[in-house]
Amino acid sequence: MAATLLLSDLHLSPAQPRAVAAFLAFARGPARRAAAVYILGDLFDWWVGDDQLRNRFYRRIAEALRGIHDAGVPLFVARGNRDFLIGPAFAAATGATLLDERTVRELGGVRTLLTHGDELCTDDLAYMRFRARSRTPAWRDDILSKPYWMRRVLAWVMRARSRAAVANKPESIMDVNDAAVAQAFRAHAVSRLVHGHTHRPARHVVNVDGVACERHVLAAWHDEGHYLEIDERGVRVRRADAATS
Repeated sequence: MAATLLLSDLHLSPAQPRAVAAFLAFARGPARRAAAVYILGDLFDWWVGDDQLRNRFYRRIAEALRGIHDAGVPLFVARGNRDFLIGPAFAAATGATLLDERTVRELGGVRTLLTHGDELCTDDLAYMRFRARSRTPAWRDDILSKPYWMRRVLAWVMRARSRAAVANKPESIMDVNDAAVAQAFRAHAVSRLVHGHTHRPARHVVNVDGVACERHVLAAWHDEGHYLEIDERGVRVRRADAATS
């Protein structure tokens, strides 16, 4: 039986050719043999609106995603902190179903919560304030009303500020908050959580009200890709590179 594949934090851009090559190989190989593919945020390094699809590079990525859909594989995309402006035109171009902030699925017989994960980093108060403001319809409408070139400049400025802020933050506040994680397990009545965002790939056993639950953190893509494969036999880490087929 085919497995479900989950990945996040690809941060695709023209500046990351090896990650792009790994993704394209993944999209024409393992992804087309999957039961379903879930991309849990930050597919792109930045996304300033669906008119970004006019750019040849981003059209190529969209076409690769469309190939997964056209092969008959259900394709799901969550928005991350880098690409939360992904919208309906992107979904139409790729055939992807856009996910809510949190999604629950039965994967391999286990009730599983899927999310990008940034909302779990509640100790980073400055980021949480920005996140709350930037997810409002008014903020989104204001940004998308600006010309494309201006949105690109704003994205560059915001990324520069973010890098500077991260350099001055303690490592601890950029990881998930244990209480927020436990509350997510309780709120959604799940025993497995899969997320990305923190770039700290691992499997954690979490005790929630006396029940052993598991939290899987997806890896960021750099020179090669990483994804989870889930079926009735369990959860396995797989790698993707340009030779994947």
